[in-house]
Parts: sequence; C-alpha cells; structure tokens
Amino acid sequence: MKMIFLGPPGAGKGTLADLAVDLLKIPHISTGDLFRAAVKEGSPLGLKVKDILASGGLVPDALTIEIVRERLGKSDCQKGWILDGFPRTIPQAEALEALEPADKAVNFHVADEVVIGRLSTRRVCRACGKIYNVRNMKPKVEGVCDACGGEVYTRDDDKEPSIKTRLDNYNKQTAPLIDWFGAKGKLVTIDGVGEPALVLERFKAALGIK
Repeated sequence: MKMIFLGPPGAGKGTLADLAVDLLKIPHISTGDLFRAAVKEGSPLGLKVKDILASGGLVPDALTIEIVRERLGKSDCQKGWILDGFPRTIPQAEALEALEPADKAVNFHVADEVVIGRLSTRRVCRACGKIYNVRNMKPKVEGVCDACGGEVYTRDDDKEPSIKTRLDNYNKQTAPLIDWFGAKGKLVTIDGVGEPALVLERFKAALGIK
C-alpha cells in the first residue's frame, strides 16, 4: 500500500509510521530525515536547505520533488511506502500524482496547542534519529540514545520560534491538501491525540488492517 501521512508537525506521524513499518513491511520515507541527512553530509542539496530547515521554512518544491523521486525509485519501495512530510503543497501533490499516485492520505488531527507542547519537549538522537520526549518518553540515560548511544538533543526546528513558523506554514500551505485528497476519495482522518499504541489501533481500524 502507498500512503501519505498528513498532519501538523508534532502530530505523531513519524512515531506512527515506525509502528506501521513493522506492521506492513514497507519503508517509512520522511523528507525531513532525507534533508537532515543531506545537511549532515554537507551535500550540495544539504547546503541549499540548511538555512531553510533551521528557520522552520519550507524547502522549494523542485528540490523536494527531486529527492522524493530518487528515493521512490529504490528497490525497497516496490511493494509500497509511507511518505511523511511530502507532499506539503498542492503542486507537490500533483507532481506525486503524476509520478506515483498514493492509495490513501491519512490525516492525523491534532490541535495547535497540543503540537506546541509536544515539539517543545521533543528530543532526537543526533546519530540514528530516534525520537524521545522529556515528559513521557525519556531515554534511560539523560542525553544518551537507548538505541545507539548517540547524543540526544533539541533540534533547531523544535525550538518555539521555529515551531510557530512551521505551524503557520502548515496551516497556510499544507492543510489545503486535506480537502484536495478528500475530493479524490483518498482521505482518511484519525484522531492523533493519545498514546502511540492507541493511535495505531485507530489507524488499523480506519484502513481495515488486521
């Protein structure tokens, strides 16, 4: 199955996608992770997007489409995929529709105040990308990743000024995709508030997954 995960930053798309990967045996493709890897490597693409990411802005469509097209061409995507963070605009959705249409767009509904609370307390492993939260999902040793021993830190785009910019961008540019996919009969909306296991059960029920 080919799926797009929609919802504001901090809606839990990445956490749910990791659970769905184990369930469905298809890759979770996060454009944010792809861009951050490019920044870390110092690639030409990484240099282009570094300042955009740090300020919470949106990467231009042409750059985003380029990196997604390359990723979807890899062998592990033949049976399906979960796209998280793409498309973010209607032109990106139209480009994906022409390239490789999704079967479903899953919208995780979470209010803005919940998003700000989640992201401002989120921490990420610098090495492997595992996500933690200082409220309810701390690493066993403060500042150290349980999975790989890497440094757990606060990303620039999880600091409050960037969070507000990201939410503003989402509400202006990405939220219209909810109606766009709805008009195509591909939209499924799920309450994204609650423990990941509970949201996973809602996801399975909505998509008819046993």
